[in-house]
Amino acid sequence: SALLALQSQSQHPLALAIVRHLSESKLRASQQESIELIEGQGVRMKSATEGFYACGNERFVRASSAIELDDHQAKALKWEQQGATVLYFFNEKELIAQIVLGDPLKEGSAEAIKNLQGMGIELMILSGDKKGTTAYWAKELGIENFRAEVSPQEKGALVREFQNQGKVVAMVGDGINDSEALAQADLSIAMGHGSSIAIEAAKITLLSSDLRSIPKAIKLSKFTLRGIRQNLFWAFIYNLIGIPIAAGILYPINGFLLDPMLAAAAMALSSMSVVLNSLRLKGKTL
Repeated sequence: SALLALQSQSQHPLALAIVRHLSESKLRASQQESIELIEGQGVRMKSATEGFYACGNERFVRASSAIELDDHQAKALKWEQQGATVLYFFNEKELIAQIVLGDPLKEGSAEAIKNLQGMGIELMILSGDKKGTTAYWAKELGIENFRAEVSPQEKGALVREFQNQGKVVAMVGDGINDSEALAQADLSIAMGHGSSIAIEAAKITLLSSDLRSIPKAIKLSKFTLRGIRQNLFWAFIYNLIGIPIAAGILYPINGFLLDPMLAAAAMALSSMSVVLNSLRLKGKTL
């Protein structure tokens, strides 16, 4: 009941999974007086009746208590090497439970990564998970570069570091821990099922959790920008040619004056060409 009370206060995907599991077991959350969420580490609570309880990663346990984890690290390492995330539920005196959460690879994720790499985009995983867990999923996805055990602030600092190197940085995230990096990135993309703070910080929100929408969005943006440039080019050409002729630049040479009817038709043709060129986007394959 204390664990359910703790995790009910967090919007992190791992916390939601724990809440869903405990709720299915028909447990009820205990009463709590104060709950504190520590970004990138965990959550803790104090209750006059039940005392102190906390749940989080290994770093959180070491920072919040004097509990020895040496006897539990071998099991945790084994699980992490299989791609699982290990959390610890504890009080002031002892470790109550190790919680292992597995996350299946979303359908289409590997395909989305392959498409992005094919577009020449350099990819990197930034994760608060342990190195073993992050390395496992990086290998599964075919991503060479990854950073593990990074805090929310470190994620934002890494984005700034890449920007200082002259790179245009896009950040994809779905949690509170990603909000600082999302706000810092040149292009920020939030998952539609993610936390509200991530969605508010992002410039693009995917309506689904399908990562294949990301390369589609980038391709659509490129087609749109190309269309804008083409429209500007033809609009300038029409005006560059049409305005001097309408002003009579050819009259001293051959006596030609542009009939107002023809001028109106030329302007209409200019607008039609821009609209038709923009409608070509509907025929593009993403």
